[in-house]
Amino acid sequence: MSEPGIIPEDEFLELTSFDKQLGRSIMTTYILRPVLSTLKLWHVRGRCSAPQSDDLAQVKTMLQLCVDRYFISPGKSNTARFRRGMSCNYGPLGMELRRNLLEQWWRSVSSSRDQVFGISTVSCTMDGDSDTGEGGGHLRMVEAESLKQMLQQENISKEQIIQELQSLLQRAPPLRRNLLQGALLQFVPMLELVNRKLPFGLAEVGLCFEPSDGSGRLTEFTQTSLVWFCSPRTSSQWLDHWARQRLKWWRKFSLSPSGFSISNVPGEEVIAAASRGVRVLYNFPWGQEALETLWSRGDAELLHVHNGVRSKLQCRNERKSVPQVLSITGNVDCGLMAFLFNSLQQLEKKDGKQRLQHRKVLKLHPVLSPIKVALDTGRGATVELKQVCEGLLHELMETKITVWPGYLEPAPTSMEQLFAKYDEMGVLFSVVITEDTLETGLLQVRSRDTTIKETMHISAIMNFLTRYISAAEKI
Repeated sequence: MSEPGIIPEDEFLELTSFDKQLGRSIMTTYILRPVLSTLKLWHVRGRCSAPQSDDLAQVKTMLQLCVDRYFISPGKSNTARFRRGMSCNYGPLGMELRRNLLEQWWRSVSSSRDQVFGISTVSCTMDGDSDTGEGGGHLRMVEAESLKQMLQQENISKEQIIQELQSLLQRAPPLRRNLLQGALLQFVPMLELVNRKLPFGLAEVGLCFEPSDGSGRLTEFTQTSLVWFCSPRTSSQWLDHWARQRLKWWRKFSLSPSGFSISNVPGEEVIAAASRGVRVLYNFPWGQEALETLWSRGDAELLHVHNGVRSKLQCRNERKSVPQVLSITGNVDCGLMAFLFNSLQQLEKKDGKQRLQHRKVLKLHPVLSPIKVALDTGRGATVELKQVCEGLLHELMETKITVWPGYLEPAPTSMEQLFAKYDEMGVLFSVVITEDTLETGLLQVRSRDTTIKETMHISAIMNFLTRYISAAEKI
């Protein structure tokens, strides 16, 4: 039995031949066109023009750095998915950065207001309607084997194929395009939890699906969602509040806060279910992209999900009204890419021989930086030096400080090359342990942001790093 999903590429060739033999062009429309569509690296959802040469060079540098320094896995298709804000294959540093970003998002929505609860819903379900007005239409999961069996039937007419295909699609479970539906379905039990008092919110992170640029090719992305339920008379104020909060959050972790902005959604782009929308934008080299979108959605969708029964939706306020729904949705992968572009600095300096050197640094915020400390021994590690490094590594990891074990790698030709590598990885501090450490307990600590090298006793390094990271979290 084939795995559920779009027909694999190694199977659509057989279907193509079969289709030509029987002259069934209808199947080319429903199946082959989505498979044959291609990814366009520079297409940005139809809103931005082609990048200029300087922008192209910057994007190329960023993507190459992400591959070279283990943020994303190599490969043109994987790089293209990452570039377009889609789910992709991450390397160890990219996965750690993503985890840190999601952790900070969760903290921001759960601790910024009282009465925000986390939920988790399935991405594929037969219960209810999976779409809620954004984009329209359904995405459904069909097994490739079922389609093959239908096509391989003999003595079947075009009309019968269409009828069987429609029946197959109707039986297939829908895939969600956003997380709103799950929150609306869980509204009633949550209402009882809060004793029917407003406001409150439901937060979730999960995988969603959408066709890519109208081609029919299914793509996936990770969405963050906060659905906020409030009284009708306060919905406008709450939308403004959350718009300010979200912009403040994005700027908090940025190296250049001016790259982030908010903008009202133009009237012609407001979805049918909403009365007003706001976008949090980042100015990429190719133009602005929406990182989060906030909608004031009214009560129509909530009533629709619960079959128009107003009595079970009413809250304990002065008018016993049905709550208004505000949705705040974001694309995790696009947000991660925004912070990477925002943190990249390309610097020039002259060395001791007056030669111009180019230095790339990922100045990610300390709480987002995937690796806080790199441990190294410079020009080679003896057994004793490795033992010191391993002891310090375990001590740091016990306090949940991420460490890169550089002492296990072949040493580069110079310490400057080593530091350049760690700068591109976004490592906050490089700790170098030498023979002097064995005699005096002193080691060298080099800062990514200042490039200043300090001599510190090994007993003080833990307190120094803990205080630094703790202070960064409070900024």
